[in-house]
Formats: sequence, C-alpha cells, structure tokens
Amino acid sequence: MSSSSHPSPDGSPADPDGTAPDGTSVGRGPAAAENAPGGYPALGAEPVDGVRILRAPAVPTVVQAADVPMATIAGLFDAVFGKLFPAAFEQGLTPAGPAFALYTRLTDGPDAAADVEIGFPLDGPLIEQLDDDAVEIDGMRLVASVIPAGEVAVTSHLGGFDGLGRAWGEFFGEIGAMGRAPGIPFWESYVTEPSPDMDPADLRTDLYCLVRTPDDAA
Repeated sequence: MSSSSHPSPDGSPADPDGTAPDGTSVGRGPAAAENAPGGYPALGAEPVDGVRILRAPAVPTVVQAADVPMATIAGLFDAVFGKLFPAAFEQGLTPAGPAFALYTRLTDGPDAAADVEIGFPLDGPLIEQLDDDAVEIDGMRLVASVIPAGEVAVTSHLGGFDGLGRAWGEFFGEIGAMGRAPGIPFWESYVTEPSPDMDPADLRTDLYCLVRTPDDAA
C-alpha cells in the first residue's frame, strides 16, 4: 500500500449533520438500512452506486494494530504488507477478502496521528487457521480483531489513493444528508490491489463508516 492509502486528515465533512451551505435543514429523515449482502464486507464485483446503509454483522479479522504518526504511516503499510503478511501466508493464513485499514482515532494538525488496524477479513477465528495466532516480525505482531456489527454506510471510490481525502469528505457529508451521523470506526477496503504498472484510475477502494442517528451520536 502507498503512503496515500488512508483518509487525509483534512477529509472530514464540513456539514455532517445534513444542513445546507446556508445553514438550513435539508429536511430529510434517516435513510432506511438494508441487510448486508452475502460475503460482506465484500460488496460485489460492481462498485457501490452512491451511498448505501447496511445492517452488517461482525467480521473476524487479522491485523497489525498501531498508534502511528501520519507522517510515518506509509512505512507501516509497506512493512505490514511487504513482510508481516507474507510470513503469515506461508504459515497457512487465508484471507476472506481484500486488505483493509480500520481507524478508531485520527487527529489533525502538525502532529497528526492515528490508531489503525491494518489487515484482512477472515471466514472464522484466527486460531482456526494458525496454530499460534502470534506472527511477529521486526517488532510487528499479527493479532485477532473484529470489524464491529451495526449500521454501516458504504460507498466506492474509483481512482488513485491521492483522491481518498476528498472522497472521505464527500462520503461523510452524504451520510449527514441521509439523516445519519458518521461514527467510529471507519475503514477502507483496497478492492483493487495496486501494482507499479497499473493506471491509478483503475483502482477501486470501498469506504465504510459505522453510523448512528444524530440523537444517538456521541
């Protein structure tokens, strides 16, 4: 993954509460949720058209969890996907979907930092695939985790990673316009695996965000 394989700190929505630019309410009630498709968190071969709200189950995962400065997050992605997971694959680890990065905290400013989990979804508990669920290399360690259940907003971004910051901002704004409030965690799934010779325009990244109704949002 590249240095831009994460939401930009300046990609937060300007009006996540569903208000128009002049401050007036758009007058839309909360959008109805639908059941997540089979195979979730994968969303199918075709990109998501617009924004959907899903009732999603919990999904077991295997991740490298870290509290990392945004200035060095590119190196973490490179190490996790270049060293740590290849070692786990050699031990028999079989992902159930594309790689993802899940954020439980993201700060802005010159000392911007994130609490992030970088990894893959699984069909079942990690211990069912590896005799020892601790794969460690160069101070990194794979552990079991989970993508939480709940109402989840989803959309697809088509294009290079450098457009993800804007895509996240637009996504969060649309969540507000649908009568929901963006929550934590939020995550991105790298549906198209990047390669050095590919056209960035061909990349697809699916964006996910746990959502609440505004009255329930903390």
